[in-house]
Amino acid sequence: MRILFVYDCLYPHTIGGFERFYRDVTERLARSHEVTYLTRVQWDRDQSPDAPPGVKLVALDCGRDLYTASGRRRVLPPLRFGLGVFTHLLRNRGKYDIVQTCSFPYFPMISCAGVRALGGPPIVTDWIEIWSDQYWRRYLGPLGGRIGAAVQNLCIGLTRNAFTLSELAANALRAHGYRNHITVLKGLSTTTLEAASDAPREPVFVFAGRHIPEKHADKIPGAIAIARQTIPELRAKIFGDGPERHKILAEIARLHLGDVIECPGFMPWAQLDASMRTAIGLILPSEREGYGSVVIEAIARGTPAIVVRGPDNAATDLIVENVNGFVAPSVDASVLAEHMVKLYMAGPELRARTLQWYREHASQLGIDATIEQIDEVYRNIGNSRKAA
Repeated sequence: MRILFVYDCLYPHTIGGFERFYRDVTERLARSHEVTYLTRVQWDRDQSPDAPPGVKLVALDCGRDLYTASGRRRVLPPLRFGLGVFTHLLRNRGKYDIVQTCSFPYFPMISCAGVRALGGPPIVTDWIEIWSDQYWRRYLGPLGGRIGAAVQNLCIGLTRNAFTLSELAANALRAHGYRNHITVLKGLSTTTLEAASDAPREPVFVFAGRHIPEKHADKIPGAIAIARQTIPELRAKIFGDGPERHKILAEIARLHLGDVIECPGFMPWAQLDASMRTAIGLILPSEREGYGSVVIEAIARGTPAIVVRGPDNAATDLIVENVNGFVAPSVDASVLAEHMVKLYMAGPELRARTLQWYREHASQLGIDATIEQIDEVYRNIGNSRKAA
């Protein structure tokens, strides 16, 4: 089949869990399908884009800066990208059998739906998160929040086939009135059982993610300072970047932890991989996760994780208490520190249980199971079109 993926970010030019997921999925689908990835230019003129092997890349020049200084998504770049998607798809609607698009940032999906109404190909939409009206107001203010929620509800109404990465997102879709087909994809991990191992460990906790308010990475320095009262050798590596980075660095300086906590920014996957393999634990004090792929990647390396309970955090579903990690009840630094100490004291036995848990669930958590699900949806859509 001829598949078009639509997303305005491309890994590794833009780093994130979902970006990496799309790269892994398109690379694997390209082994049995003709796959095109429609995105925007995210590289300098003298750079060559790093496309997934076997995937044709189409890049639109729609603006480089996706985020405001506060970390919110800008409106103009998605609007421009959405217009570019509409033009490309309208001109080439006979060249694709299926379009798969991320719901967010909405305008590209609306363009795909518009072309579908004009005789274009059917659409499968990835719904990673569904935001509540309360969160929209918090994110964009009273007026902007109402507009954002209305656009999201419009896109839910335009969706015919939905993929989610968690039951949390699937239930949220249903709560917003969605009544069509939902496929909850099984897993994202690309780690093989042979690659998973319990390497020698250092007393280090790792964080990986964008430095935005929802991730609460600025709570980590305080938690490390408190935990070091019990475990003086404890350290941390905070990977990533974003608008909250200055708060993290300020906390590190205030607590005099410059020799204890590293903040190297976004790093190549190989370096993050090496750090997760030698760390005693992953710390992810995020209140919102559509899945939590970094949690599974840590667990696959025998590294237990600490996540935080919350109504919008699907990562908690990945944790079995005291088997592959712990779920903290809040992001308070003292609470995080308590769970850091608990994980440290659990020692090699917890890491052995973590690795065993992954081995027992690898077939469900691996990306190959997800590819089978996607292929099945594609086949069903193709058969329905033929029957029509």
